[in-house]
Order: sequence, then C-alpha cells, then structure tokens
Amino acid sequence: MGAKTRRGLSWSLLGTVGTKAGSFALNLVLARLLAPRDFGVFAIALAAWAFLIHVNDAGIIAAVVQWRGKLEEMAPTAAVLAFISSALVYVACWFAAPYYAHLADSDAATGPIRLLCLVVVVDGITAVRSGSLMREFRQDTLVKANLVGLLCQAPVAVALALADFGPYSFVWGQVVASVVAGALIMRWADVPAEFGFDRAVARRLLRFGLPLAASLGIESVLLNADYVIVGHVLGTVAIGYYMIAFNVSSWVPTLIGQAIRYVSTAAFSRLAERDDPDSLAGGVRRSLPLLLAFVFPAAVLLATLAKPLLTFLYGARWTPGAAVLGYLALLMAVRMITSLTFDVLTAAGRTRATMWLNLAWVVVLVPALLTGVRIDGIRGVGAAHALVGAAVALPLALAALHRAGVRLGPALPALARPAAAAAAMAAVVLAADHAVTVAFGQVAAVRLVVAGGLGLLAYLLLAVPKDAFLRVAHRLPIPAMSKEG
Repeated sequence: MGAKTRRGLSWSLLGTVGTKAGSFALNLVLARLLAPRDFGVFAIALAAWAFLIHVNDAGIIAAVVQWRGKLEEMAPTAAVLAFISSALVYVACWFAAPYYAHLADSDAATGPIRLLCLVVVVDGITAVRSGSLMREFRQDTLVKANLVGLLCQAPVAVALALADFGPYSFVWGQVVASVVAGALIMRWADVPAEFGFDRAVARRLLRFGLPLAASLGIESVLLNADYVIVGHVLGTVAIGYYMIAFNVSSWVPTLIGQAIRYVSTAAFSRLAERDDPDSLAGGVRRSLPLLLAFVFPAAVLLATLAKPLLTFLYGARWTPGAAVLGYLALLMAVRMITSLTFDVLTAAGRTRATMWLNLAWVVVLVPALLTGVRIDGIRGVGAAHALVGAAVALPLALAALHRAGVRLGPALPALARPAAAAAAMAAVVLAADHAVTVAFGQVAAVRLVVAGGLGLLAYLLLAVPKDAFLRVAHRLPIPAMSKEG
C-alpha cells in the first residue's frame, strides 16, 4: 500500500501542479484582458459552484473510496444515487440563482451561475468512476483527463475574453474543461456502466455520504461566504480584488492540499482497516510535520511580500488585494491542518464529526466576517477569517482528532524545528526587503528575488537537518576530481 500511495501522490502532485500552473497562467492572461468587475461576477458564480460541487453527489465519491467490500456490490446503486442527487441539486440551483446573485449585489451573475453549475451534473455522472480511480490509486488517469480538459479550456476562455464576453469567458472555459475531462474518465475507468438499486446498499451509502456532503457543503460556505458578504457590502469591484488575493493564498492548499486529498482518504482508510489501532494515528503523526514543513515558508512569503507579489504577477491595479493577503496566509496554514483532519475523520468513518466541526466554524465565522467588512473593508474580512480559523477551527480540529484516537503529542518535537525556522525566515525577509527598497526603490521583481530568496535560504538552512542535506549531496551526480585536477 505504501508503494501505491507514493505512486498515487506523485501523480497527484504532478497533475495538480500542472493543472494549477496552467490555470494560473490563464488567469494572468485574463487579468490583463478583463476588468476587476468581471472577476467579481465570476467569483460570485464560482462561490455557488463551490458549494454545489461539494453536496451534489450526496458524498458518493468519498463513499466509493472508503467502501468496505467489493466495488461491484455498490457501483450500480451509487451511480443512480449520484445522478439523481446531482440533477435535483442543479434544478434547485436554476431557480435559486437570481436570489443568490441579488443577495451578493450582482444580478449580472445569474446567467453565469446557471451555466457554470451545469458542471455539477457532469460530476454526478462521473462520480462512481472518479471514486473508483481514487480508491485504486489510479491518480495518473485522473491527471491525464484533467490536463486534457485544461488544454481545451484555455483557448476557449481566451478567445471569448478577446471577443468581450466578460465573465462568461471563465464560465464557458470551465464547462468545456469539465465535459472533456468527464468524458475521458467515463471511458478510462474500469467500471461497468450498470444501474440498479439495492435498498441496503443505498442506506449504507447515504448513512456515510450525507453527513460528509453536509460537512463539505458547510466547508464551501466557510470558503465562499466572504465573496457574498464583500459583494453585498462593498460591491463587485471589491470582490475582484479580494478574489485575486484569495486565489494567491490558495496556491498551497490547491497545489499540495488537493494533491494530498486525492490519495489521503484512500490511504488513511486502508490504515483504519488494520487491526493495529495505532496504524492510523502513526500515519497522521508522520504526515503532519512533513505537510507543515511546506506550508510554513509559503505562509511567510505571502504575508511579508504581498504587495510586490501582486504587482509582479497581475500589475499595479491589483495591489489593493495586498491589504488582505497577509491574513489569508495565516488562514491558509489553518486550512491545511483542518483539511488533513477531515480526511482522517472521513477515513475513520466519522463523517458526522466533520459536519459538526464545520458547522461550529461557520456559525462563528459569518458574524465575524460581517463585523470585519464593516470595520475595515476587505482587510477586515481577512482578519476575521484568520482569527476565527486560528482561535476556533484549529482547536476543534485537534480535539476531533483526539477523540478519534489520534494523539499528536509525539509529533510536536518534529514541528518545533520548521516553526522556529519560519519565524527566523520572516525576520530575514522583512530586513532584506527593507534594505532592497532603500537601495532600489519599489521594484517588485528585485524585492521578490532578493528578499524572498534570502528568506527561503534561511529557512532551508534552519529547517532541514544536516544529515538530510548530506543524504541529498551523496545522491548528486558530481564527478570525482582527479589528482591533477
């Protein structure tokens, strides 16, 4: 299983990096072709899609991955449930779209919402096959399908942007990508196209899947309520600035977190099946320090170099988003830990625990966001997000792991070194950035390369043990020097 997990994670990381790098490049192009208002309208549609895509299949994909038994026993029933659920969700979306768009003070988003959310029907059709590929650690197949979808998305979106289609440029590109990728998954997954209905199987699937779908739906509210609140209070242009900042802060959760999620539920599920009760806990304790070793330096860079980063990537007109990026960097670190927690709880069959955790989080978050946006605009929204995440969600996630039998105490010594290195890195970046600004002025590229480079070097020297450096050095293909040389 370890070999399968490593192979699946390698493909998942490769695919996530490839697709997200492509999406990032596409957004860079569109940021120069479209106005902040277009990004704001798309952000409203994307928030609706993010909610529906989490609840549309009634948790069937995760249920397929976690299923204890033969896949053939449940696939026909699961396919029927996923399709019916997705179709009903889309019908509800069609009628609710105008009211949701009006709530976000963006009536122009109604059409994009209705079109973009067609993706949930495609997701419902492919749910069982996607879940089977994850279950069997065939992430390479998913990667290939998504990359082909991206290759089809880019020319559609750019062509429509040049033709002045505004937010529909994003939407049509996303729909095309989803349809292409879904068709390939249907073709490549080794699951017979059978439909049936077994009441006992359906009850078992829904008992597991519905609480998880509710949990993921609440999680999407956590990540997208801010768009609705910002739009309602500040307008669509402010959403555009906020969306750019939030997208940048989501790089690590998207690149690393999503890649891990493709394999973590399956891997933790297999550990949870073992007779050894400490197998699951041991896997979590090994995973968390490694995960945070990548998260800490990314958070420091986003928090300390927010303005030059946005200026360099998107242009000077997008720098208002820098005011919120530092707070969102802290939220990013919290999200990485809570996402790992949800995967562990799902693997252990504790889907209700994930639902209650997210529900407690959102109950505190929404009033905090409303207060923050009225006090300090988008920066107040980011501050509220970070505060609630660190003070409410993180302690609840750790408590849920403890109740599931996962003791993280033995992992704390392994976390001390990267945490201390991150603190030192922040000091180095701030000092170097001040010196560079004095010497060269507000040149974004120079600030990023010099200050960011020195900070990363400091982090590596402090966070990576000496023996790890030596192991890497021994593997480098450096030719031996002759006596004469």
